[in-house]
Amino acid sequence: MMPEGQRAPASPQAAQSAGDRESPESPALRRGTVCASVPQKLAEALSSQYGLNVFVAGLLLLLAWAVHASGVGKSHLLCFLTALMLLQLLWMLWYVRHSSSHRRLIRLKDTEAGARWLRGSITLFAVITIILGCLKIGYFIGFSECLSATEGVFPVTHAVHTLLQVYFLWGHAKDVIQSFKTLERFGVIHSVFTNLLLWANSVLNESKHQLNEHKERLITLGFGNISIVLDDHTPPCNCTPPTFCSAISQGVYYLYPFNIEYQILASTMLYVLWKNVGRKVDSHQHRKIQFKFHGVMVGLVLGLTVLAATIGVVVVYLIQIGRSKTKSESALIMFYLYAITLLMLMGAAGLVGIQIYRIDEKSLDESKNPARKLDVDLLVGTAFGSWLISWGSILAIFCAESCPPYTWYNLPYSVLVIVEKYIQNLFIIESTHREPEKLSEDIRTLRVVTVCTGNATSLTSFSLKRGAVAGDVTPQGSKMPPAVNGNTCLREGCGKEEEERSREGALGPACHPRFLQGNAKRRVLRNITAFLFLCNISLWIPPAFGCRPEYDNGLEETVFGFEPWIIVVNLAMPFSIFYRMHAAASLFEVYCRI
Repeated sequence: MMPEGQRAPASPQAAQSAGDRESPESPALRRGTVCASVPQKLAEALSSQYGLNVFVAGLLLLLAWAVHASGVGKSHLLCFLTALMLLQLLWMLWYVRHSSSHRRLIRLKDTEAGARWLRGSITLFAVITIILGCLKIGYFIGFSECLSATEGVFPVTHAVHTLLQVYFLWGHAKDVIQSFKTLERFGVIHSVFTNLLLWANSVLNESKHQLNEHKERLITLGFGNISIVLDDHTPPCNCTPPTFCSAISQGVYYLYPFNIEYQILASTMLYVLWKNVGRKVDSHQHRKIQFKFHGVMVGLVLGLTVLAATIGVVVVYLIQIGRSKTKSESALIMFYLYAITLLMLMGAAGLVGIQIYRIDEKSLDESKNPARKLDVDLLVGTAFGSWLISWGSILAIFCAESCPPYTWYNLPYSVLVIVEKYIQNLFIIESTHREPEKLSEDIRTLRVVTVCTGNATSLTSFSLKRGAVAGDVTPQGSKMPPAVNGNTCLREGCGKEEEERSREGALGPACHPRFLQGNAKRRVLRNITAFLFLCNISLWIPPAFGCRPEYDNGLEETVFGFEPWIIVVNLAMPFSIFYRMHAAASLFEVYCRI
């Protein structure tokens, strides 16, 4: 008997139970983890709201300048953008200096972010952006008599900003920041929205130029009731020499599409960096992506043919449109017929790829990844721009009192734009959420060798020959682990599997038909992806360089009104252009993963 009030000593089992209650899975520690994540969520919310306010203020300045608001000039807008870039430059310099002073520390990296090919693409666009800045500096020198100093300071600042930002993204796009997290969140989100405002500024300037050309061409299509009022913000003085300034003015607008792509790519890479601040990542390193040309000759030849044909169509379109009413109509019909054919081929290729994935047994990768989620969100979100224009065209065709013959080609074109992007999005999303091909085939080969081979096979020798075909099995004298002995199957019901193989048309006991089809399936998917990649680049070219039937068709403007339809096109067209480039980038990554 124990004295009253005295407890018996705890048994080892009770002590173990008490230890379990103090484990990391205990409610108290879980509450501590939740409480620790509250500042992180709060800092994320605060930084995102700061960025949105900066973006809204910049958009209002852009709008005020575009509509000639009283008291708001271009110099005010450029001063605001220059101040944002200088502030970002200070933050990037501080971050680079801080990182270099702590180089010995082990830093976490997001292997899915900032791929080498993506950094290479942004470098190419950055070089063209710097060339654009040099042309703007020359334009300022030519009109220096009547331009404010801000128009000379802005391109210089933008060029320096571009150089340092590309260097920053090359060195730190994969970083998972774990120190100074609140400060870093504000710095990264400031960089994101600074690039978005620079993108919006480039879009506005390029749209104004396209709109002026469109207004001048409307008369040739017979829409004389639309008043033509140019809005080009031409400086009120003469340029010296005139030919030099004229060449610069024309060249600047041909480089704007590359500048627009640079700014939006930089924004997306910085957004992934912002999402990775304070993120917990595992030490698992993903398989390195490799680019190979083997077995894609058909897709490359077809894609390059499409690219060459697209360039020819764009050149003919730009030459013919606006010359006369007859030539403009023939140019529109040519474009619609070509685009209808190309969209049908792309839709068919996407359906074949989706069907191949549907009959495949490969598991899906459901791990959380900010870069992949952002890619999917941008893919679906930017497709909205084309869908908006297409539905507007479809509605205009059915609601118009009279339709010229050439406008009826716009109906199948608009429908196919909607359907093709829907199919392509499904194909890309399906591809990016698949496990790496090599890993899946290794598992499938292991299953074939261990389940279906009657002879004993060593798992160790398989791991040494994992790249070999299914028929290259190990010698019969090798021993197997205890779990796999003699003719014993790993799974229950070996007889059922033999019946399934006979129904599927298996060629032998060590040959699974789906494994034999692995290389052929991979070649087909690579050809489809290469073809779609080049087709998306081809479809990026026409709207980026002025081939826009949405402007020149004229029917939608008659139904909706000139200003409402122009507003819709100017808002939706940048997203449509970005969609094609982003889809091409996603397809390139898909190709490297297959």
